[in-house]
Amino acid sequence: MRTKKLLSGIMVAAMVITAPTLTTNFAFAEDSQMGTPPGDSGSSMGGAPGSSSSSDISWAGATEITSATTTSGQTYTSTTADQNALLINTSDAVTITNPTVTKSGDSDGGDNCNFYGINSGVLVKGGSTTTITGGTFEATAKGANGVFSYGGNGGTNGAAGDGTKVVISDATITTTGDNGGGIMTTGGGEMVASNLNVTTSGQSSAAIRTDRGGGTVSVTGGTYTSNGQGSPAIYSTADISVSGATLVSTKSEGVCIEGQNSIALTNCNLTATNNALNGNAQFYDTIMIYQSQSGDAADGTSSFSMTGGTLTSNKGDVFHVTNTTAIITLNGATIYNNDSDNVLLSVCDDGWSGASNIATLNATNQTMCGVLQVGSDSTLNLNLAGTTVYTGKTDGNITNDKSTSISTSLGTVNVTMSDTAGWKLTGDCTVSSISGTGTIDYNGHTLTVGSTAYTSGSPGGSIVEGTLTGSETSTGGNTTATTTTTTTTTATSSATTATTSATSLKAVTFKNVNKTVKEKKLQKKAVSYSIIKESDGGKVTYKVKSGNKKSVKVSKKGKVTVKKGTKKGMIKLKVTVAKKGDYKKTSKVIKVKVK
Repeated sequence: MRTKKLLSGIMVAAMVITAPTLTTNFAFAEDSQMGTPPGDSGSSMGGAPGSSSSSDISWAGATEITSATTTSGQTYTSTTADQNALLINTSDAVTITNPTVTKSGDSDGGDNCNFYGINSGVLVKGGSTTTITGGTFEATAKGANGVFSYGGNGGTNGAAGDGTKVVISDATITTTGDNGGGIMTTGGGEMVASNLNVTTSGQSSAAIRTDRGGGTVSVTGGTYTSNGQGSPAIYSTADISVSGATLVSTKSEGVCIEGQNSIALTNCNLTATNNALNGNAQFYDTIMIYQSQSGDAADGTSSFSMTGGTLTSNKGDVFHVTNTTAIITLNGATIYNNDSDNVLLSVCDDGWSGASNIATLNATNQTMCGVLQVGSDSTLNLNLAGTTVYTGKTDGNITNDKSTSISTSLGTVNVTMSDTAGWKLTGDCTVSSISGTGTIDYNGHTLTVGSTAYTSGSPGGSIVEGTLTGSETSTGGNTTATTTTTTTTTATSSATTATTSATSLKAVTFKNVNKTVKEKKLQKKAVSYSIIKESDGGKVTYKVKSGNKKSVKVSKKGKVTVKKGTKKGMIKLKVTVAKKGDYKKTSKVIKVKVK
């Protein structure tokens, strides 16, 4: 082993940390191995050639830190394959402020890069809590992640790490090579990030990335953009929570969860355009939940939750579940589905096998629309709570995006509603069961429960028939389910149950609730439009909930004006119209998207 040159705990010569050397060349197996992910992992099947254990790995850094150290304004550079620009290997606390990190030198290390951090810009291991504030990180090599936290559990799913933790804030991270994530966590490591600006461009290069052995990731604020094929904004084989962030994927899924892992979004703005199928994937989608059987993630229930914020799906199904059991929880999120097929959720076979396709969708205080596709061998449990209104239908006739028929008949669909929730049908539907309270709006269609068809009355439980407001083609969050006509029913097996009507004040009707305005047009002049369709002249008040508060105003008669010079972004307003005549006081969340 070479002689060490120490400088305040920093070794500035490239040095091997563990004696064994890398003995095998590992090919990037993303598209070549059966069972590999559609998204970011890029790893081979468990047990397949290319797998390795931590005992096989040799770590080296152009600069190495091996004890408690504080640095500021330093530059760390590596142009050598399989070498980190900065390697932190200590159990001590390390503090780094405003570094400049550059990493080049392509690696063919494959899983050694994905699992253990070989060739990354910065790799932290050994149990250190490393705090990084500010700085720029640029990695242009294959297999070069930006900042990597490896927890030392050897890639064992579900095992605890050694305490390694990276706390990083106010930094800019850019990667351009394949298998080059922005912030990366494996082996039970921990990553705590805030206000980062992360951009990735390579294949299998999520902005927020995890792999075998998992760990925990917590992100607050910032912008995270992935531009490569098979590169979601977030790829999860860990427990990941993100709040107040902007997440963008220009070619892949927005987020991807593999196996018994989770993603929780709170007040985030997520936009995805999944226009390049990757690996075994046969569906375009925005939220992908699956099990690849690669060994990168333990089998079990996957979890995705979204509270508040916006989810913009530009191509494919909004949610897609295959080869796993998944729980999807939505609460007050605004969903924009810009795909012409208008599929809210598909639960069906895809390019993987070995497990069932089972999804539970829990929606609370949620407005959502679209088709629920459930394959013949699949199950959906739909739970509508709070003021949720779902506008849509069920469908078992499914063709994937490679034009192959997946299913011709509907699987198992169980629906439960609370007393203030509702379902407005957009076509003839079939469910296995329906229970609870709430309101059903047949909207001229037939609901078949088991073998009994209903066109009016209660289809089950204490559910009543009524008229619900709800758009068939656009959705919004935090809106109230409005029942304008209700009926009192007694549940029977007959489709012609007698009803008694009761009337109430009308709800104000809105228009242009999801408006898109071009930034280019706003450079020349302000843009104005009306959002009130019928209100009998009730006074309008408003409050900006998110976005640039000074860029939009609403007149007392309901005229929205987007001011000249407004920049790109999403603005959300809560508009309230006072009671007047036959119209009751009504509130609505209005979205203005400047693009």
